[in-house]
Amino acid sequence: MNRIKEIVSVLAKYQFGNVLDDLGLRNKLFFTLNLHLRDPEEEFDSSVPERVRLVMEELGTSFVKLGQVLSTRPDLVGKDIAEELSKLQDEATPFDFTEVKRVVEQELNNPFEETFIEFKEVPVASASIGQVHEAILKNGERVAVKVQRPGIVDQINKDIIIMRYLAGMVDQRMPSLKYYNLPGIVDEFERAIKKELDYNQEANNAERFRASFEDDETVYAPAIYREFSTLRVLTMEYVEGVKLTEIIDSEIKFNARTIAERGAECYFKQIFINGFFHADPHPGNILVQNGNVLCFIDFGMMGNLDQDFRDNLAELFVFMVNYDVKGMINQLQYMNMISDSTDIESLKYDLMDLLDRYYGADMNQVGELMSEFSMPTLLIKHKIRVPRDFILLGRVMSMAEDLGQRLDPNFNGLHIAKKMVKRLIKDRLNPLRRLDNTTSALINLEHIYRDLPQSITRSLMRLEKGNFKMELEHKDLDKFTETLERITNRISMALLISSLIIGSSLVIMPNEALILQNFPYLGIVGFLVSFLIALALIISIIRIRKI
Repeated sequence: MNRIKEIVSVLAKYQFGNVLDDLGLRNKLFFTLNLHLRDPEEEFDSSVPERVRLVMEELGTSFVKLGQVLSTRPDLVGKDIAEELSKLQDEATPFDFTEVKRVVEQELNNPFEETFIEFKEVPVASASIGQVHEAILKNGERVAVKVQRPGIVDQINKDIIIMRYLAGMVDQRMPSLKYYNLPGIVDEFERAIKKELDYNQEANNAERFRASFEDDETVYAPAIYREFSTLRVLTMEYVEGVKLTEIIDSEIKFNARTIAERGAECYFKQIFINGFFHADPHPGNILVQNGNVLCFIDFGMMGNLDQDFRDNLAELFVFMVNYDVKGMINQLQYMNMISDSTDIESLKYDLMDLLDRYYGADMNQVGELMSEFSMPTLLIKHKIRVPRDFILLGRVMSMAEDLGQRLDPNFNGLHIAKKMVKRLIKDRLNPLRRLDNTTSALINLEHIYRDLPQSITRSLMRLEKGNFKMELEHKDLDKFTETLERITNRISMALLISSLIIGSSLVIMPNEALILQNFPYLGIVGFLVSFLIALALIISIIRIRKI
C-alpha cells in the first residue's frame, strides 16, 4: 500500500491528476490527496514526454527499466515519448562492500580470499540492478565482476504486481488508452527484466556475441569466466578502452568517421547476417580500443531474429533502400503484414509520402525511416501487423545512426546500408546457401516417409469402424437462413391477406352469411379478429426486420 501511495503521489506531483481522478484512486484510496486538476488538453500537452521521464526516474529501478523498454517501442508510446525515455540513465548509488562480499561468497560457494588475490572495493560502475568491481583472480588474470544488488528481485517483483494492477485499471476505465494495451506492455517488461536479472543468460549472450565476431578484427567482446559466474554474479575479462560518451563529449583523438562506419556496419551485420543483436546501443555500453576497435560490454538486452524473418526483412529492406514502393507492398503481403482488405492504392501513396520525407541527396537516416514506418498512424490506418522485432530493429538502427552522427556530422547511414544490400543480394542468390538447409529438409522428408503409411492406415481403420469424423465449416450460411426466413414470412403474409380478402367477400354476401336484423354481425366479428391477428403478425415480422 505504501508503494502505491508513493506512485500516486509522484504522478500527482508531475500533474497527472486527471489520470488519477479517472482511475478513481483519489476517491477510493487517497481521498485526502490534494490533486491540482487541470484541463485534460493542458495536462496532455507538449510537456508530457518530459514529465513521463521524470516520473520514471523518481520511482526508481523498476520504472527506469520499464522506461528503457518503452523507449524501444515508439509504435506504442509515440516517437516523442520514446525519444525522451531513451535519455533515462540506469545509475544508482553503490551498495556497501560488505554486501558485495556476502553475495559473491554465497554465489561462488567459496571464501572471498580463496577466489581473488585482489578485489577493489570502489566499483567501476554502479547501476540499479548491480555494480561492477575490478578484481584479480588467483591465477593472476584481471577480471570485471558484476554483482547483483541485494533485494532487487523482490523489489522488482512487487513493482510488477502494482504495474499490472494499475495497467488493468487504465485498460478498463480509460477507453482512450486501451489501444496501448498496458497489460501487454507490463507482460513484455516482465519478460525483459527477468532476462536481465539472470546473469547466466547474460553470460550466454556475451559468449554468443563473441563467437559471432571472432573473425572480425574491428569488433570485440570480453571473455566470460564460467567457473566464477552464477545467477547473481558475472565474471568477465577486464577490458581497457574509452567509452563512446567520452569521445563524443570531448576532444579525445580518435578517428570518429571510422568509428561511426564500423558501428553501423557492426549493427547491420548483427541484424541481417547473425540474427542476434545488441538491443541497447547506448554510448556507455561501447568502448573504443586501440585501432578504433569497438568493444561491447553489456549484454543484458539482446534481440533474436530467426532465419526466415531475416530473409524476409532483408528483402523488404532492399526494396525500401531502393525506393521500390511496389516491391515493398508485395513483400508486406508475402510477410502477411497486410490483409486482403487493405486499400493498396492508399497504402502506396502513404509509403511514397513516407519515403519522400527521408529520401534525397542527403538521405542518411535508414533507422529513422524504419521507425517512422512503425508509427501507430500508418499501422492503424492500413491495419498493418508489424512484428515486435521489426519495431525494435527500427529503434535500434535509429539509435545507432544517431550515435554515428554525433561522432561524425557527415555520417551517412544510407551509404553503409547500400553496401550491406549488395552483400545481402549476393548471399540471397548464392546457390550454395541452400546447402545450409539440406539437413533440415532431409529430416522433414524422412518424417513424412516414416509417418505417412501409419497415418493412412489409422484413417482407413477409423473409416471402417465408423469413427471417421469430419468437421465442416460453413460460410455465409446465416445469410442464407435469414433470406429463407424472409421469404417464408412474405408467403405467410400473402396467405393471410388472401384469406382476409376471401373472408371479407363472404361477409358481404348476404346469402352466405349469418344475418341479424339485416346486418351480418357474426361475419364482421370474424373479419375483425382475422384482421387483428394478421396485423399483429405483420408488426412482429417488421420489428425483427425479417420481411
